[in-house]
Amino acid sequence: MAITDLHGRRVNYLRLSVTDRCNLRCRYCMPAVGVPKLQHSDILSFEEMLRVSRVAISLGIRKIRITGGEPLVRKNLAEFLANLALIDGIEELVLTTNGLLLREYASELRRAGVQRLNVSLDSLKPETFAALTRGGDLAKALDGIAAAEEAGFPPVRINVVVIRGTNDNEVLDFAALTLHKPYQIRFIEYMPTNLASDWSGTFVPGNEVLQRIGSVYPLNPVSHSATAGPAQVLKIPGALGTIGFITPISSQFCETCNRIRVTALGMIKGCLFDSGGISLRPYMDREDELRDVMERVIQNKPGRHHLLDRGPLVNPFAMSQIGG
Repeated sequence: MAITDLHGRRVNYLRLSVTDRCNLRCRYCMPAVGVPKLQHSDILSFEEMLRVSRVAISLGIRKIRITGGEPLVRKNLAEFLANLALIDGIEELVLTTNGLLLREYASELRRAGVQRLNVSLDSLKPETFAALTRGGDLAKALDGIAAAEEAGFPPVRINVVVIRGTNDNEVLDFAALTLHKPYQIRFIEYMPTNLASDWSGTFVPGNEVLQRIGSVYPLNPVSHSATAGPAQVLKIPGALGTIGFITPISSQFCETCNRIRVTALGMIKGCLFDSGGISLRPYMDREDELRDVMERVIQNKPGRHHLLDRGPLVNPFAMSQIGG
């Protein structure tokens, strides 16, 4: 039974970051020079992450999403995932990736027990993709998606962060993909975590994206599971895939938030925009205390984020440092 927080929400979803490192430098995710690299000793070991996961599952977590940075850059990830998949009580094990290394690792991930993949893909145009990612190869990302299909994964979910003047002119192209491919295309509002001064000029509200698509295609709602994330999911009649909208800024979904986060450093956060969090490191060898701390964070999850209430973030961060 999942723990209910003080606001009546059942928390059953853990986002676990295994690294802050990435093989891309996406403009909305981290600075061009990257983030200060943590030493290997600074981040949780896989053994510690398994300990955290076991405790989380004992508290009612049923879905774990592995994030980064780019999780596939961490060595021996598949072995960790295989051990994670064996923990009694886990129902969903999923992973978010930029897809560049999927050709190499897709089959290994599937054998390890990963059930589904999300792929971050913000443009279908090679030049735009390269500019957004500061050098990424679109062909390699698309080949990674093909490799996931060949490995037997269910249709991938493709995450698209919509940025005005950069890729918002591709909204209909992405929607049209669902007509012939069983993908879920998920349009995500740009979240100003590093708070570039001009972020509001590049922000596209989810409702605008919905209206653009709705002016061309009829859309019907689709139901989702109890452990699903915050996407509003719709479908073009007769399409093989679906279209999702994630709107953390324009239409807060905090009242239904069912997740907690643990960073690669071992910080547990009840909200992406928590200014701090609590380090789990001091409790790793004392499981009762580790459980108590995690239970307290779950129960005291903030009722909503206050990103836009307080102006610029007190401690701006790169998304790769938290695991979005």
